[in-house]
Amino acid sequence: MLDYIIVGSGIAGICFAELCLQNNKSFVVIDDNSTSSSRVAGGLYNPVILKRFSEVWKAKEQIELGLPFYKAIEDKIKIQFDFPIPVYRKFASIEEQNNWFQAADRPNLAPFLSSTIIQRNYQSIDSEFGFGEVLHTGYVDTSLLLDHYKEFLIHNNSFDTNSFDYTKLLIDQDFVTYDNYKAKEIIFAEGFGLIKNPWFNFLPLDGTKGELLIIKAPELNLDVILKSSIFILPIGDQLFKVGATYNWEDKTDLPTEEGKKELINNLKELIDCDFEIIKHFAGVRPTVKDRRPLVGTHYLYEHLHVLNGLGTRGVMLGPWLAKALFEKIESNIDLDPNINIERFYKKLGIRKKE
Repeated sequence: MLDYIIVGSGIAGICFAELCLQNNKSFVVIDDNSTSSSRVAGGLYNPVILKRFSEVWKAKEQIELGLPFYKAIEDKIKIQFDFPIPVYRKFASIEEQNNWFQAADRPNLAPFLSSTIIQRNYQSIDSEFGFGEVLHTGYVDTSLLLDHYKEFLIHNNSFDTNSFDYTKLLIDQDFVTYDNYKAKEIIFAEGFGLIKNPWFNFLPLDGTKGELLIIKAPELNLDVILKSSIFILPIGDQLFKVGATYNWEDKTDLPTEEGKKELINNLKELIDCDFEIIKHFAGVRPTVKDRRPLVGTHYLYEHLHVLNGLGTRGVMLGPWLAKALFEKIESNIDLDPNINIERFYKKLGIRKKE
């Protein structure tokens, strides 16, 4: 009997699989074909919400856990996918500079915001008021991580490439059975695919579509992640990832002309050189209306668990949430009430099985 069946091979599923490996737990990952948002993610980790100059919820804990976690995976699969790189916030006015200094004085933000205004003349970027530097930042090449980790799991006979079929899951009092697999627990880490899950689709997963571009801009000599209304992320060979849009209505992962136009307009406000669009892609982020993840155990079936709602910060949240759920299952350590799906039970009229 396996310890775990993990449904989903995006950031959430991969993080939980890695915890299983680190703790000598047996498992299989079943690809549910709904990992598009992980693959098209910007992959940035940034502990500060730059729009409001406020700390990302639990940023310190997530950074402290996440960076060594990803380093351990890099060592295991022998490829670098985590790239530390500064994030520069472009200031549009003296007022923004002042707001930055006020934020940098706050105890919770002081470790993350440099108190020095950076004056650098980047070709093709008008920067009259300079930049503020965010510390402890970088990006994870999510496609690189997911592809190589999948290969690693296949090599270790821990990956099933067949799409998950909900009708085949049999729930027993002490275990679950799926096809030829029998396991103590099953983890659903399906991203936006959760809306089709018959056991967890009652959860208020909203979904926010995001679109990104890969551009080629030979005259843009940028060596940091630039953040304004959008981000520009250098990925080498004169290529840059540009994002992202936020659409709360469209739940498809198809790129749109509207999204492309929005990105191009914002980009032209930020740079004044020519660029060529190499790629345009989209995905639906698993977001929740209260902006907190969906983690926990089914109210009737104690061996069914959910790991979802990573939203726009999946790279930061993934390791931290996976660890929280793993410790809940293995050591009965209570989940943070902010992430526990039980926070919705009263509103939905659900009574938990005693």
